Amino acid sequence: MSSTEQLVSYASDAAASGPAHVEVPVAYDAILLAGFGGPEGQEDVIPFLRNVTRGRGIPDERLEEVAHHYRHFGGVSPINAQNRALKAALEEELARRGLRLPVYWGNRNWAPYLTEAVTEAADAGHTTLLGLATSAYSSFSSCRQYREDFARALEDSGLADTVTIDKVRQYFDHPGFVQPFIDGVRDAVSGFLADGVPAASVHVLFSTHSIPTADAQRSGPREGDPRHRDFGEGGAYAAQHLAVAEVVMAAVAAEIPQAADVSWELVYQSRSGPPTQPWLEPDVCDVIEELPGRGAQAVAIVPVGFMSDHMEVMWDLDTEALEAAEAAGLRAVRTPTPGIDPVFVSGLVDLVEERLNGTPAGDRPHKTDLGPWFDVCRTACCENVRAGFKPAASGLKP
Repeated sequence: MSSTEQLVSYASDAAASGPAHVEVPVAYDAILLAGFGGPEGQEDVIPFLRNVTRGRGIPDERLEEVAHHYRHFGGVSPINAQNRALKAALEEELARRGLRLPVYWGNRNWAPYLTEAVTEAADAGHTTLLGLATSAYSSFSSCRQYREDFARALEDSGLADTVTIDKVRQYFDHPGFVQPFIDGVRDAVSGFLADGVPAASVHVLFSTHSIPTADAQRSGPREGDPRHRDFGEGGAYAAQHLAVAEVVMAAVAAEIPQAADVSWELVYQSRSGPPTQPWLEPDVCDVIEELPGRGAQAVAIVPVGFMSDHMEVMWDLDTEALEAAEAAGLRAVRTPTPGIDPVFVSGLVDLVEERLNGTPAGDRPHKTDLGPWFDVCRTACCENVRAGFKPAASGLKP
């Protein structure tokens, strides 16, 4: 067996043998950028939403209740254009570092689909892929489901015995992801202070996608895994967001001492489940309505759960949340997502190099004491309690 074959074998065996971090070099030959997908015209909206809700039996008339978000913007989600820009930025940064790794892009719910991307990679002779999902945190929809998407793409393409897909660690606390939020909050707070708003009257809302409470509680390693810990209410998903928010506020206070008097909290948005099903709360707009009664005059809304300005940022925050702030008489600003910030793009390539070089876990940068997160997802991690476990790549069974 050649040295390259040995490295590929190690990558394939990692999930079977169970190390949390792969600390030997792996000879990946391409990057698989995995996105959520979005419609690119009015005629795409309902078919796209059918894909998103597949298996739930939701009628088209109910899908239209969500479709108006997309129709408001001409039926075009910004997410595909953003992923095209991210793909180009990644390719540029990889080339700058002398890393000859092509980037293939595929989506979960709309063209180009992951199956097409995997097939394209294999046709070009690239069979040892490193997945980079466009989601930073641990939960079913933000991690496990992408791993299931990888497995389904391999099965549907007939390449399960030919192509290997591993995945970079969840990067919620990587400096490249966190720094753009620090910059955004610093700029928002300093702007309010410069306009005469007292620090004690400024409130920062860190907003992320709400998920079913049962899914949140099952995010992260489960009991019986030596890496399990009590993450508290909301599981690893909520704990990761809270840890990042704490880091952001501490960094801003270090630059702006008055910011130590700024209050903040974690809120949720974009709930889509039935009223009878518990989801993570509180809702961002509900909290905004309460802020004047707490003495707030200004609010900074931080999309800490999102890496780009896709539809749920543009609608739920830029439209609904900012309208709620105006109705409440609050000054408000929504801070930027990482997008293609050079610091963020560089951080993503750092994550790729970790796996190429087999960087020891102790040498990997992380901004919270929860990291660095795992290369190989743990047994029973991020279960979907409604659908159970399906075949998934890049982790331990199930």
